[in-house]
Amino acid sequence: MFKQFQKIGKAFMLPIAILPAAGLLLGVGGALSNPNTVVAFPALDNTILQGIFGVMSAAGATIFNNLALLLSIGLCIGLAKRDKGTAALAGIVGYLVMTATITAMLDIFKPGAEPVDTGVVGALVIGATAVFLHNRYRNIELPAVLGFFGGSRFVPIVTAFAAIFVGIFFFLTWPPIQQGMVSAGTWMAGLGPLGTFFYGFGMRLSGAVGLHHMIYPLFWFTPLGGTELVNGVSVSGAQKIFFAQLADPNHVGLFTEGTRYFSGRFATMMFGLPAACLAMWHCIPKGRRAKYTGLFLSVALTSFITGITEPIEFMFLFVAPLLYVFHAFLDGVSFFLADILDIRLGNTFSGGAIDFTLFGILQGNDQTNWLLVLPIGAVWFALYYFSFRFAIKRFKIGTPGHLEDTIGAVAPDAQDDPALVPATMGGAGQTVIQKEAAKVLEALGGAANLEEVDACITRLRVSVKDPTKVDKPALRKLGATDVFEVRGGVQAVYGGKAILYKSAINESLGLDD
Repeated sequence: MFKQFQKIGKAFMLPIAILPAAGLLLGVGGALSNPNTVVAFPALDNTILQGIFGVMSAAGATIFNNLALLLSIGLCIGLAKRDKGTAALAGIVGYLVMTATITAMLDIFKPGAEPVDTGVVGALVIGATAVFLHNRYRNIELPAVLGFFGGSRFVPIVTAFAAIFVGIFFFLTWPPIQQGMVSAGTWMAGLGPLGTFFYGFGMRLSGAVGLHHMIYPLFWFTPLGGTELVNGVSVSGAQKIFFAQLADPNHVGLFTEGTRYFSGRFATMMFGLPAACLAMWHCIPKGRRAKYTGLFLSVALTSFITGITEPIEFMFLFVAPLLYVFHAFLDGVSFFLADILDIRLGNTFSGGAIDFTLFGILQGNDQTNWLLVLPIGAVWFALYYFSFRFAIKRFKIGTPGHLEDTIGAVAPDAQDDPALVPATMGGAGQTVIQKEAAKVLEALGGAANLEEVDACITRLRVSVKDPTKVDKPALRKLGATDVFEVRGGVQAVYGGKAILYKSAINESLGLDD
């Protein structure tokens, strides 16, 4: 069960990774085509420019309007064992048939009723159905007269028929569930800032095991995150409401209260965790700080600019779990403060400077209260820096370079070893990756010990037959920030190289990537 949740969370990352680009288009296009912006900046009052911005806004909006379909496709690609393209096609067919069935049932039995929006839940169910049928029937052999429809061609067909029953199921069960989710969102709102604190705290804790991707979509994309009327249309889901308001040229005042489900992350990601990096760097003896500067600077900038925090968190999660709990607590408090101060920043992917600029600064302080993030960020920087430095020194926590001259994420001689610098996927870089992947494969116990090799943004996720055959020290020497066991497998944190190692290992074993 744990491994399946891990896979589901990772599979959602594929379509969610599209959101920064879509958000960039919608954010820039929506902001610069807004009539209020044009009045404020007359230079923008140009037909060609406004045409470009209008196209950008529309292009970004269509991604968010079809997010459930993209999630269904991503789930099929992530969970399919082989022939992932056919699985993706089955996911598309299944989702379209399911939604059409629900619409037809409503027209027949409940004309005039509110539309049924299953959102991410429908995407999860139909995606799981499609991938189950794909893994089970992709090699089916039919009688000779039907032979053309056998094998992988059978999968979209059987998925289409199954989707009809899934649609009927949702028609019968989803309206009360949808109402229950609305009530749950109302209850959460009734808790006020305290509920926001528990949301932020729980999100950060679940992120330690990569399960946060199973939580936030329910608030961002379903009625659990609220339902509001935007430009005469009812919109559900905190992020969907925000972007609907962003695209509405008539919207004035603060953005949706639903932004409390992401406004609190900016102080932690842009200020708190980079300060933790500085604290960890200052805890290294002066004689060997220089070789660690690049490591800490790169992960701090990654957190600040993009909001991707795993490279930093894995530096202390495994050596000091209680420090991670403290970090999660502070993140919850950051959400709490953002809520009580009415900070209304939106985001697409994470809480970095890109989203802060697009959905805070560019939207104006009157709609977001983005200026309040700066003093909170200054306090968060000091709080993280001094608390991390005290804890590392006081409890002798083995963060990189502190207690001995070894680096968890990069070997001590990384500056001179070409095998440990980022490689391109071509020419000599490809050869380097293949050589490294071969060593990683050996450290995992060899091909005979592997069941499945996968990866998310930063972690190589491997299902193994015998975890005792995994050489964790060897994986660390090969560049892993750390290695930890989950039930039936191991995860090695390699940062951006994780996906490269996954592809190289699967290719060497003759498996589909």
